[in-house]
Amino acid sequence: MALPLSVFIIARNEADRIERTIRAVRELTDDLVVVDSGSTDGTPALVESLGGRVIHNAWPGYGPQKRFAEEQCRHDWLLNVDADEVVTPELAAAIRALFADGTPPRDAYRVGIVEVFPGEGEPHPLAYKLWPVRLYRRSRGRYPLLLVHDRVELQAGVEPGRLRGLIHHFSVRSLGDQIDKLNRYSDQQVIDLEQRDVRLPVWRIFFEFPAAFLKAYFGRRHFARGAYGFLTAMNYAIARHLRVAKYYERRRTLAAAKSKASDGLR
Repeated sequence: MALPLSVFIIARNEADRIERTIRAVRELTDDLVVVDSGSTDGTPALVESLGGRVIHNAWPGYGPQKRFAEEQCRHDWLLNVDADEVVTPELAAAIRALFADGTPPRDAYRVGIVEVFPGEGEPHPLAYKLWPVRLYRRSRGRYPLLLVHDRVELQAGVEPGRLRGLIHHFSVRSLGDQIDKLNRYSDQQVIDLEQRDVRLPVWRIFFEFPAAFLKAYFGRRHFARGAYGFLTAMNYAIARHLRVAKYYERRRTLAAAKSKASDGLR
């Protein structure tokens, strides 16, 4: 039976992987919402064939798109999954158990998310886990209107619980696709830094790449994935370097334009 729960997904050109995402959660809800930002690969038609409700919205950034998706949902309780994520049967059972006696005892719950790389059938036993809030009451938490920071902000006093089971994250289609995605993401990160008036010191140009590589390779245990883990850690480091490099270039360009304008006024 469906739960008093809406599931929402944001998507664009995800026809190659969104089907398994939807099938993993379809029986949990009578309100599956997919906000599509302009797919050209048949994603909307596929979603509708699987029983989802598709709503089109031009891309405004990660936080604003998820906020928009929240507002389309019918229920107060929301479960957010991305189009490249799959809820495991154990997690689905844990969510069902929460609603077995009516309303869950807490207003929000953290869910473990673990990456599954190409060539892996299951996550590596040493794979690093993130624990964001993904199941929550809309009246007690929302996604913020920030371009790149898509984490639920809970109201004061809300202490999230933690669910058993995992979300498997199939984030890497290929190394080339990953670097393309991270390159685009770094463009939005620079705009976000500027909007929030965050200043990055120049010394980070020289240290961001090696520090980010070490963070991914050892801190997030990519070393456990062998050669492919080394390559994905390199991609992560390149992306972090691009963010700093593009930020520095933008600040340099703006400073030069400002100086030129001042010379013209003289």
